[in-house]
Amino acid sequence: MDLIRKLHILADSAKYDVSCVSSGSSRENTPGGIGSTFSGGICHTFTTDGRCISLLKILLSNACTYDCAYCINRISNDIPRATFTPEEIVDLTINFYRRNYIEGLFLSSAVLKNPDYTMELILKTIKLLRIENRFNGYIHIKVIPGADSRLIEEAGMYADRMSVNIELPSNAGLKMLAPQKSKEAILGPMGYIRNKILENRDDIQRAKKPVYFAPAGQSTQLIVGATSDNDINILKLSEALYKQYNLKRVFYSAYVPVSNHPALPKLTKPPLLREHRLYQADWLLRFYGFRANELLTNEHPNLNPILDPKCDWAIRNLHHFPVEINKCSYNMLLRVPGIGVKSAKRIIDARKVSTLDFEDLKKLGVVLKRAQYFITCKGKYYPGIKMNEDFIKGNIVADGLKTLLKTKNISYGDYEQVSIFDLLQGNKSDLGSCVNFNNTISIGVDIWKYVYDSLTSGRESIKKQLKPLLS
Repeated sequence: MDLIRKLHILADSAKYDVSCVSSGSSRENTPGGIGSTFSGGICHTFTTDGRCISLLKILLSNACTYDCAYCINRISNDIPRATFTPEEIVDLTINFYRRNYIEGLFLSSAVLKNPDYTMELILKTIKLLRIENRFNGYIHIKVIPGADSRLIEEAGMYADRMSVNIELPSNAGLKMLAPQKSKEAILGPMGYIRNKILENRDDIQRAKKPVYFAPAGQSTQLIVGATSDNDINILKLSEALYKQYNLKRVFYSAYVPVSNHPALPKLTKPPLLREHRLYQADWLLRFYGFRANELLTNEHPNLNPILDPKCDWAIRNLHHFPVEINKCSYNMLLRVPGIGVKSAKRIIDARKVSTLDFEDLKKLGVVLKRAQYFITCKGKYYPGIKMNEDFIKGNIVADGLKTLLKTKNISYGDYEQVSIFDLLQGNKSDLGSCVNFNNTISIGVDIWKYVYDSLTSGRESIKKQLKPLLS
């Protein structure tokens, strides 16, 4: 098979892996070498099918020996197979870099023969790049679960970032859909990489010429929608991974229907809206001081399809509001919808100089469209706002639904992003009709039932606000 045909097959197979962000690496160029990275990371542009066009994103091989039901590269699937040699990957990387097509390499692989054999090929590839070709650009590799720890340790000396895909949120899901994988085989390498990174930090401080181990850290990927796991289970898992394994990122990948396995959900499109909500919630865990059991509970185990997680939390916790913008703490500012990390810091700095009003907040970048319901300035509410639970719930839900109604279909390879218009093909006048939202985004709620029946009060006032949007 010629090299171009291999590239076509293995680049296309790599699009299902979304763990593709470089940051935190500061590998400098060396005399006579090519390429470099810096601590700010590399900017990327993503194509509609999920590939990153600033990294050469490929699989070493898609000839997998495993039979994971959710994976397009499973051994039982009838697709074209190909395998690169390490020399071919090196040649592609160097030539693409010299032509300014890429800024680095993202290298993953199916399990070829066995984990050790595959990991040896990955290690050989990056050693050829670093040592023989003196390539100092960004390299992100996938660690093969079950590979020998000595191979992982050596690979970490040449790669900028490493990741071990956890794939499914629960051990039961792994047993059902990926019986050849195990929780221990995945978490073991994660823990080993975490320990080596911590050891390396101490070594760097003592060494005259430090050798860095995975300076950009490690990440992982979770597939969303392939199992019946609720969002609360996914977020609790992510929270634990951040705390226990010091991960840089947990990536969420909406399950793309590539199999008719009886244990898989009968989806026609990837649950992209659910993936989007999980990324929003993940951001709140990492930068806003939220905990998973605050955003979701056993009574509300899934993220709201209409509202972003922060607005949804605020509506369910109105007893914390309103907050006085000139007095409340930084941590409480972060919990106000419409106020982000930068805006909160600007507010803290600005109010040291003068007392802020609503016009000042606009200048500081606060999104008052959302924040106006939850704050006061100088003891006064925003003009026209009623601090009434029914009023706030009705307006926030109406704004959320209005945003969804304006959303247009966005291409995603052979699939389209979910649009609220798909849900409105039935009888629009019957707002209480059961529209099966689960078939579209796999959240397990009826959107209209959520709008009207999940709210404890103000049902009639909400209908009045929603009716013009649906006419």
